[in-house]
Amino acid sequence: MIAKQTLSLLLNTGRTIKQGISMEAEGKLSEAYADAVARIELNEDDMKALGITDGSLVEVISKEGSIKIRAFRSKEVKRGHAYVPMGPWANMIVDPQTMSLGMPNYKYTIINVRPSEGKPTSLIEILAHYNAIIPTEIEDIELRGGSQKVYEYMVCPFCGELCDHLKLEVVGNEIKKVIGGCANSVSKLRNYHKHRILRPLIREGGHFREVSLEEALRRAARILSSAKYPLLFGWSSTVNEAIRVGVELAEILRGVIDNTSVVCHGPTALGAQDVGTARSTLGIIRHKADYIVIWGSNPSASHQNHFSLWIFSRGKWIKGRKNRKVVVIDVRETPAARLADELVRVEPGKDYELITALRMAVRDLDIELPSVAGVPTETIYRLADEMKSAKYGVIFEGMGITMTGAKHRNVEELIKLAHDLNEWTRFVLIPMRGHYNVTGSDNVFLWTTGYPFGIDFSRGYPRMVPGVTTAPDLLMRGEVDAALIISSDPVAHFPKRAVEHLSKIPVITIDPKWSLTATISDVIIPSGIVGVECGGTAYRLDDVPLRIKSILPPPPGVLCDDEILRRLLEMVKEYRNEGGRKRGEGYS
Repeated sequence: MIAKQTLSLLLNTGRTIKQGISMEAEGKLSEAYADAVARIELNEDDMKALGITDGSLVEVISKEGSIKIRAFRSKEVKRGHAYVPMGPWANMIVDPQTMSLGMPNYKYTIINVRPSEGKPTSLIEILAHYNAIIPTEIEDIELRGGSQKVYEYMVCPFCGELCDHLKLEVVGNEIKKVIGGCANSVSKLRNYHKHRILRPLIREGGHFREVSLEEALRRAARILSSAKYPLLFGWSSTVNEAIRVGVELAEILRGVIDNTSVVCHGPTALGAQDVGTARSTLGIIRHKADYIVIWGSNPSASHQNHFSLWIFSRGKWIKGRKNRKVVVIDVRETPAARLADELVRVEPGKDYELITALRMAVRDLDIELPSVAGVPTETIYRLADEMKSAKYGVIFEGMGITMTGAKHRNVEELIKLAHDLNEWTRFVLIPMRGHYNVTGSDNVFLWTTGYPFGIDFSRGYPRMVPGVTTAPDLLMRGEVDAALIISSDPVAHFPKRAVEHLSKIPVITIDPKWSLTATISDVIIPSGIVGVECGGTAYRLDDVPLRIKSILPPPPGVLCDDEILRRLLEMVKEYRNEGGRKRGEGYS
């Protein structure tokens, strides 16, 4: 028998390199993805207290439920804390409460951990909870030989950095070499042909049936037109041209359109709406910034070229790494922290207190406590003096700020800190946006509606009420009755309670590859991969628009996102104009 020693810990979630590579190379239904995501990292002392070693099975329990996963020792994790990569396992236990902001508590959930017996919770078990259909065969595009071509200055469609210096060597339809890309980029581009959806599918009973594109679009149009309050979600991994059509579709349907920033940098947009911002482009940072703060972000995993492009590189006035001071502020010692000059370790959920203390120090006010948020007061005064003395400073703000405690209030205070520092020198703040066009989805929404995410058209005009019109809240309250998911995977990234409702309503998925959301869908429409088979425009994380080019044609019968959405829009208009079913009559 295993002793039932239980520890109460604070859960932190995030992305890892291994997760990104396995997801792109083998897919989310693979064992490689499960090995990368179904794990919990603990402090060595906590593992000793539990009486476990590396690879031991533990049960992780929260008020939302429990999972069984393998535990591993990590020097990055402090005692009393735990780390689980973002994914379906973490989402079974994270606190889904958004505090009326749309953002669940991905980085601030109390859990209990104890040794366990038996087998780890499998992905099949998790998906069975949502009545998913696991495809028995997943197809790859057949690679064919042919002439060799070289494409230069290609834009990478992985993260918000939108690296635009890639060189691709292509033989026939196989991408043989990716030069200049990070590990995630290489994995995505070289494996573009793997685990693809190549034909439209409709769910019938316990299986998927192949159909024509016309039939799939007709079924999708009927589902959306018959819904009383549909949700159109995703948009962060497609091009601006498709997003613009999506906004028109949401308006006609009088539904809600939301993008993935609601669960990443939505609080950043809310903070900027309240107090403004202080921004620059990444090019300015390369040429001028001599003081760099990375707060709540681990670019070594999420934006792997960030250091080499913008921090280590030589600029016009800054002669490279030796002329810059790099400070990482985080709850754990990430790989990014090991590349920095200094790690300032903040207590989880206490970022707001530390930012406020820094603002006080910048303004020469007295801090009467010996430490704030786990950081000694003398360190706070020293950091404030260094920031004020910088010629040009930047704060790269990550989801360690947006996902914890005060959420958008953290961002507001961080922007105010940048404003305070601008009384002494030049200081800017740049969000470390995740998906390659999440910045573009915010911008297109803003052009067309005046709001960046969570936009409701049910009253005939756009309105945004965080916590009311945001996708996680709508799903957890069971308010939407149909969903169109495009270039996103909420089953892999939303809390369990939200996914449970999503699995009970008609779902349409538009995606090039098999995602976890596809397995619970009623209609699946394959699309081309942006940056390989489809082109368009996207916004870099510093709001610079870039043109993404295509180099290969999509598979036969497969269209790009913008064309699929235009055809779907026309069918919805046709269906409604002809006086098809009234809303609420059903679609089957």
